[in-house]
Amino acid sequence: MNPMTIRQTEILDLARLRGRVEVEELARRFAVSPQTIRKDLNDLCDSRALTRIHGGALLPGGNENVEHEARRKIAAAGKQAIGRAAARLIPDDASLFVNIGTTTEAVGEALLDHKDLMVVTNNIHVANRLRTAPRIQVVIAGGLVRGSDGGIVGEAAVDFIRQFKVDFAVIGASAIDEDGALLDYDFREVKVSQAIIANARHVILVADSTKFERAAPVRIGRLTQVHSFVTDRPAPDSIRALCLREDVRLIETGG
Repeated sequence: MNPMTIRQTEILDLARLRGRVEVEELARRFAVSPQTIRKDLNDLCDSRALTRIHGGALLPGGNENVEHEARRKIAAAGKQAIGRAAARLIPDDASLFVNIGTTTEAVGEALLDHKDLMVVTNNIHVANRLRTAPRIQVVIAGGLVRGSDGGIVGEAAVDFIRQFKVDFAVIGASAIDEDGALLDYDFREVKVSQAIIANARHVILVADSTKFERAAPVRIGRLTQVHSFVTDRPAPDSIRALCLREDVRLIETGG
């Protein structure tokens, strides 16, 4: 295997930071042709450093999640659009769960102008953002605080969540399989997500389109357990068909 060029090393560093890289953006960044970047990506994928997708490449699926600050930058505009669309599904005077994830944080941001909400969350960032809203009551779960992203996980958090029965749940997922499986990396986080799904009357899944291209090892549940699914770009045909068949409301923001 030939050694990586300096440009390929920098491309791999960008992928590690962001989770994915795109041909057109890399071509502009390095002032080379898209064909040159495609060759770089093919070389990196041949060495299994990256996984090729349409228009770019991803870090290979596996047990390693992307750091929280880097994940916030992945599909940032799409997440903001998702956040606004999901917030419109939630009326004033409602109770809801919001779980861990940068897309669920975008929903929290979009809820700031709501009135008389009770938000139960295991996401420190959501709690900190909403605590200053004058007409939103924030209840935060107890348990182990995960240093990488401020998520509260573990059995104590699960027991806490089970005390509630709320109107809505806003959940995320690290990956969505083509058969509708919702997947994540940390089994402790998955246990909390499962408790949230079981104790909400209406479950809203929020996930940007990069989640269709990733893999993760731990099953949260299935798309059929969700009532509304908000994403940014058109979902794969298999997901669209599943939503139609199982009466899951699919909202594609186009963001």
